[in-house]
Amino acid sequence: MKTVLVFGAFDVIHPGHISFLTQAREHGDRLVAAVARDSYIIEQKGRMPIHDEERRRLGELATGLVDEALLGDSVPGTYSVVATVKPDAICVGYDQELFRQNLLSWIAESGARIELFTLKPHQPERFKSSKLNAHAYRRLNR
Repeated sequence: MKTVLVFGAFDVIHPGHISFLTQAREHGDRLVAAVARDSYIIEQKGRMPIHDEERRRLGELATGLVDEALLGDSVPGTYSVVATVKPDAICVGYDQELFRQNLLSWIAESGARIELFTLKPHQPERFKSSKLNAHAYRRLNR
């Protein structure tokens, strides 16, 4: 059984996420999603996520596209989730280039045998989380 791991905030699930998860499923038999911690989102994006990490984790399961959803690393860059899941492949989004480069370095240093795939965007001009989340914030704060 080939296990595939994906990473993301998955704050407001949208068609871009569905496409991402569907593409990732094509690379294996079992799909695991690592959902970013609230603290990581605050650090990286300078704002609170719309939904807390547990609700986002449950949202991933609710898509029916992942076999398991777990919370990401408590300490970013340790890749403890990768060590726990032991994936055969990791899929990253088209907009996760820095993360991809960091993963490649970690894979090389650790000696792990993990394939790394960059997935295609799905209408990024419409379904980019940062654009959708800005709209959701405006809607929630009316």
